[in-house]
Amino acid sequence: MPAPFRPNDTALVLIDHQVGTMQLIKTLDVTDVKRFTLAMAKCARLLGMPIILTADQEDHIQGPLLPEFADIIPEAYAARINRPGIVNAWDDARFVAAIEKTGCRNLLMAGVTTDVCLIFPAISAVEAGYRVQAMLDISGSPFVVSEETARNRMERAGVEFTATNTAIAELVQDWSSSDGEKLLPTLFQEILPPVHAPLAAVAAGARH
Repeated sequence: MPAPFRPNDTALVLIDHQVGTMQLIKTLDVTDVKRFTLAMAKCARLLGMPIILTADQEDHIQGPLLPEFADIIPEAYAARINRPGIVNAWDDARFVAAIEKTGCRNLLMAGVTTDVCLIFPAISAVEAGYRVQAMLDISGSPFVVSEETARNRMERAGVEFTATNTAIAELVQDWSSSDGEKLLPTLFQEILPPVHAPLAAVAAGARH
């Protein structure tokens, strides 16, 4: 098994999570996609990971980046790369320079949509020598066939796949660590389905 992605060598790259483009997602529940995206951004911040944001023509129909980013990851939001219509973000020299500046060779990458905004930079990054894990639950496409086609093409090119809860577990490795303790509240409150306290814990609490 390849070495796990760790916070000190991994950057989170979020591509075109914009108010307009999010509406194009039909292969997943867009409410979940938004919730997981914001939770992942929060977790990356708590772990001290570099975060790269890019958007395509925020003043057009694609719309602005999710405004919640400004509160959750203000520095990354302020430094976002607003592309002038370039489809493959990797073709924007400022985007590549921002990733290179992190010094990370592992990229957790997501894009809206999978079939246009994620596929091309994910493959380009692999070709440039990076390990890329595409976060499929914070991406999404307008059509099932285009989503499946994009996933197949990325996988053949060497892009690995992951999801939010898996990525967080891989980054943390040990829930009893300081990183684990930082992220567990976000994981259970904002990502995973509700969990009822075990009966023993409830009983113990009742005795106090």
